[in-house]
Amino acid sequence: MAASFYLVAGKATDSVTHGFLPAAARLGLDVVLLTDRPAAHAHAAGRVVECDVSDFRHIIDRVEGEPAGIFSNSDFLQAPAALAAAYFGLPGKDWRATARAKNKGLMRRHLAALDPVFSADAFHVPPDAPYPLVVKPREGVASEDVFLVHDARELETRREDIAARRSDPLVAEEYLPGQLHTLETLGDGRELRVLGSYRTTVSPPPFFVEERLEWAPPPPETPQILAQLDALGVGFGACHTEFVVHEGRARIIEVNYRLIGDHCDFLMADLLGIPLFERILGVHLGEPPALDVPAVRGHAVAEAVIADRAGVLRAAPGPMELDDGAVRLAYLPQRAVGDPVALTRTNRDYLGTVRAIGPGQDEVEAALARFRSAHEWTIT
Repeated sequence: MAASFYLVAGKATDSVTHGFLPAAARLGLDVVLLTDRPAAHAHAAGRVVECDVSDFRHIIDRVEGEPAGIFSNSDFLQAPAALAAAYFGLPGKDWRATARAKNKGLMRRHLAALDPVFSADAFHVPPDAPYPLVVKPREGVASEDVFLVHDARELETRREDIAARRSDPLVAEEYLPGQLHTLETLGDGRELRVLGSYRTTVSPPPFFVEERLEWAPPPPETPQILAQLDALGVGFGACHTEFVVHEGRARIIEVNYRLIGDHCDFLMADLLGIPLFERILGVHLGEPPALDVPAVRGHAVAEAVIADRAGVLRAAPGPMELDDGAVRLAYLPQRAVGDPVALTRTNRDYLGTVRAIGPGQDEVEAALARFRSAHEWTIT
């Protein structure tokens, strides 16, 4: 019997449902999906096995025989998946690097020699802290409960408000000005290749909602980020790093040691014209890496359709792909008609994402505008 490939997941995501699981099927893998939310993955191909995926010991216990690989694309599950892979002697990420990437306080301490950034427990910020600060969950995602604060009183108000909703640790970090970029990388533990970069537009402060990502050449300061990733031990599999560039200095905002999400992964795969999801799985299978990245011509944008009020989604388009002249468009919803919508001022407010690839910026922007004007998203 062929060895099984174990995919470790929490909530259902489009990256797994429409990306990694179909890629695994194309590779002919016998997939076992380990999850603590089996109902959310009821329609997944392959076996779905309930498991406390936050504990590497439980993952190990669920593995039968000699596995072909253990992989996760979840922010929260990189460390347990890495530890389980190491137990079976499989290719995988260094669990210490996954911990440094996930824990923002630990990341700052580890990078202090390369890029000192003020960071403190949000409840123990010294009086001489360099305001403005950004208060955020130490291990948060999707811009949830991330706020800019200008003084100690505002910090106290925000942290008490956040603490009323969640009990995990909070950090307060120095605000880093500059243009926000991403760096998308893929490594095999020996070599790290840059797949590409997005230039990110975020909402006005005090919130940090990512409104659109535009494919752009990696900025000249990118080697500074690669040096910081090397110091963190990041070098295996996919990684999505957010950073700002200001006056020639590149500074990490956060490291997400997995593939970029919010449908930008699908845009990147289409733009590069490579089987991106298969390549990532192949690295975790120990296959010879295919890290070559083709040159990109043209322009690409992923633009979020963002809720502007709370209520119920009454009307919205379904998934579609279409051509508008020379521009290829795709829309993938993240909310279904009838779903309740709570306005959070985070990436959780996305109703869906429009992806566009075309020969130039003008053509892409015009096609995006036509698509949005031709469809309605109604919340009441």
